[in-house]
Amino acid sequence: MQKEKLRSLRKRKGITQQQIADIIATDVSNYSRKENGDVGIRQEEWEKIARFLDVPVEEIYEEEEAKNINNFNNNTIDVGNVNGNYYCNVPEFLLEGQRDLIEFLKKENQRLAEELKKYKK
Repeated sequence: MQKEKLRSLRKRKGITQQQIADIIATDVSNYSRKENGDVGIRQEEWEKIARFLDVPVEEIYEEEEAKNINNFNNNTIDVGNVNGNYYCNVPEFLLEGQRDLIEFLKKENQRLAEELKKYKK
């Protein structure tokens, strides 16, 4: 299902796919797949896009079609490398664990930075 509300409003406001891709921190080809309905748009992306377009989310939001089995929501993460970025679809249940891990690692980095300061003195 194409995101016709989103596409129509984006074009009326004279905004490019590249500009919206920048807002949701992805490349233009991935955003194009999202707008075409080939890749799902996550809730936080809908919210960022709505803020950028200065409209309520409800004005642009369109339900996702179930495109695959196993309840994969076509979530995309950047698993970049030195020569460019690669994107892959990740099931929601794995993303939740990833967010928890990221928070833990941030706290651990902070703790280690504080410990390192002690040794430098």
